[in-house]
Amino acid sequence: MNLLHHWILNSSGWKRTVRDEIVPWGLAGVELGDNLLELGPGPGVTTDVLRHSHQFLTCVEIDANLADRLRQKFSNSNVQVVNGDATALPFPDGSFSGAVAFTMLHHVPSPKLQDRILAEVWRVLRPGGVFAGTDSRWRLMMPIVHVFDTMVLLPPQTMAARLHTAGFTDVVVETAKTRFRFSGRKPSP
Repeated sequence: MNLLHHWILNSSGWKRTVRDEIVPWGLAGVELGDNLLELGPGPGVTTDVLRHSHQFLTCVEIDANLADRLRQKFSNSNVQVVNGDATALPFPDGSFSGAVAFTMLHHVPSPKLQDRILAEVWRVLRPGGVFAGTDSRWRLMMPIVHVFDTMVLLPPQTMAARLHTAGFTDVVVETAKTRFRFSGRKPSP
């Protein structure tokens, strides 16, 4: 993550947007259960919101420095931070009641790896578990914010098919001007 992007993600404006807009919209009508997995929390802005509404929250962050900071920030709380790669989640099958990814999938360097994450989330969800989240749509500032940073946008019109291919049912994808939200359920036997 470049310095501009890091600065934006730690700004009070972004924190307000996450708390008041992104998380509520991304999770509207979604039940995630008591044991939640969060992918790519970055500086933990979404984590700080999610930890208040879930009994257990496990975050997987690929950046070791960010993971260390998150461990310090959320020590003595209901948050467990794992330094790991979401394309190879270090958890047994059926570990979580729900999973989320907020504005992180476009930081994954290829569609193939993004799809691998969708498959891994499906694997670690319990039957009936829901995967939900949001991601960014192209706008003029996106390339500027991501200079020397990874930016592989997911076309929202392909997200439903990608979730179905990973095994999810009850898929919903909804677009807004600057972002889209998605959800899908791992079928119960």
